[in-house]
Amino acid sequence: MDKARQLIQDADCIVSFSGAGLSAESGIPTFRDAGTDGFWTNYDPQQLATQEGFLADPSLVYRWYSDRRQGIAKVKPNPAHIALAQRTDIINITQNIDDLLHRAGAQQVIHLHGTIKTDKCNSSSCHYTEDVDVNNPPELRRCPMCGDWLRPDVVWFGEMLPMAAWAAAENAIGRCDVLLVIGTSAEVYPAAGLIQMAHSHGARIIIINTEPSAASGLADVELIGKAGEILPDLI
Repeated sequence: MDKARQLIQDADCIVSFSGAGLSAESGIPTFRDAGTDGFWTNYDPQQLATQEGFLADPSLVYRWYSDRRQGIAKVKPNPAHIALAQRTDIINITQNIDDLLHRAGAQQVIHLHGTIKTDKCNSSSCHYTEDVDVNNPPELRRCPMCGDWLRPDVVWFGEMLPMAAWAAAENAIGRCDVLLVIGTSAEVYPAAGLIQMAHSHGARIIIINTEPSAASGLADVELIGKAGEILPDLI
């Protein structure tokens, strides 16, 4: 912990890169665990996060995300979200689609995999989007501009990351001298490649996770435990 604190104290630019483990401590299940309760035990979550699955049964997929939205609305930011938000100099790159960093007060948040708080048109040629109330999510509906289905503005399997978010993330990684890697298995690409990118240009890597990950070999410091307990003490 002392070494990690010193690295942070000496840093001019700090970036956090977070995964599902950050929000799991608030009660949001990781993606692979999100279908383990109730009705959704009959479905593979990955089948509900593809373009093919949506086209086959848009109502089913949209209902799945409505349930996830309502679940996110019920939870609160945990001490790790709050600690990151209080450090206004930290740029937060997250793979999470929830809004807990925002609710904690974070100002610099880059969503690599989109956000569940927005719907977008499923047509690649239509750029219509609209905000969604996660407390009272709407029903499946058509795009008012082109008539195609609206869908959650999240990245599904086989889809490209949002270009603007990826460019912002690359820019932040290129400037950072300390990267906090929080609650991620570091196995989902291309997002996980940002850790290697930071390491390659000399940034110091501090990993906070409940167990070793695919990025453990890149760590200057690896702190094993809950982010909600470690981060407030660290930063």
